[in-house]
Amino acid sequence: MTNIINGKALSAGILAGLKEEIAKNRIISKLAVVLVGDDPASITYVGSKEKRAKEIGLLSEAVILKKDSTKAELLGVVDRLNRDTSVNGILVQLPLPKGLIEYEIISSIEPKKDVDGLHPYNMGRLFLGQEPLFYPCTPAGIMEMLRSIKIDLKGKRAVIVGRSNIVGKPIAMMLMREHCTITICHSRTNDLPEITRKADILVAAIGKPEFIKADMVKPGAVVIDVGMNRIEKGLVGDVDFENVKYVAGHISPVPGGVGLMTVAMLMRNCVRAAGR
Repeated sequence: MTNIINGKALSAGILAGLKEEIAKNRIISKLAVVLVGDDPASITYVGSKEKRAKEIGLLSEAVILKKDSTKAELLGVVDRLNRDTSVNGILVQLPLPKGLIEYEIISSIEPKKDVDGLHPYNMGRLFLGQEPLFYPCTPAGIMEMLRSIKIDLKGKRAVIVGRSNIVGKPIAMMLMREHCTITICHSRTNDLPEITRKADILVAAIGKPEFIKADMVKPGAVVIDVGMNRIEKGLVGDVDFENVKYVAGHISPVPGGVGLMTVAMLMRNCVRAAGR
């Protein structure tokens, strides 16, 4: 019988623990979220982050810029937040509008305030096998989900479908640190199903609705669905959940899975930022 990895319950437990820690230790931490443009999905994400911050006792500030804002304007906002001693964490909501280069903007954030864990300093330490100041939120959430099912990762074959800097590459490094054998697949991978069928742990992060089918999954595998795709029937992941759940040993749902864990890990990073 397939076990559903309940991201809602797991994230709620983490947030409850953070709320208690904040109250007990009288932690004061402020998260600043910068949003450029009016993308509906991004607006929803920013709103959920502000809501969770408030619920556990964190301060938050949303800085909304117009879609046609220049690089100089955005860098000016980041610089102001870097110098603002009341702000412990800075997050620039991705993706950015066309014309703004994500690497340049993320690189301008003070690493000690990089609660998204995507600054080259933090990513570089991760790739060098050292401890970053902050782990990227979505990969950190995935690792918490794997720990929750008490799987021994040593020697497991992990296949990541997707090579983004936000999810694919960092989760590969984090799984490798746990002694998994890693394969990263992407749009140029030949015979993808042959590779995914060998995975003990399959992470889908490609942004294609229900792309991973049941015949692409090894019986008993752990399937982590990172995708969030809005189609006619509603919000779905990158995995054909209704069919894959009969093949996998463990599977994360969408919604109710990685997305909630990502926000929980952001809140955890914000609490840790207060100590830095």
